Amino acid sequence: MKPSSENNPIHHTQKIKAQMRQLIDHLREDVGKVTEPKAQALFETSAEVLTGLVKAFGDYEKKSEQAWGTKPMASRPKERTTHASRR
Repeated sequence: MKPSSENNPIHHTQKIKAQMRQLIDHLREDVGKVTEPKAQALFETSAEVLTGLVKAFGDYEKKSEQAWGTKPMASRPKERTTHASRR
């Protein structure tokens, strides 16, 4: 029996990304419709946060970020940061 797309996390991440993109578009359209600066900032900030989430979902799909890799986090070497690189 073939595995159902219901069990495939990529199927779900793609659907959720599409919904978030629609919401991002809606928020950015509304920035131009309202005149209150605080509402405009709220909508634009919300769109930016969702854009970051869309990227995180895409990274998960591609396994391109360290957190989404196949090795357990505890077995990975820790990155060393210097004081200058934390700025």
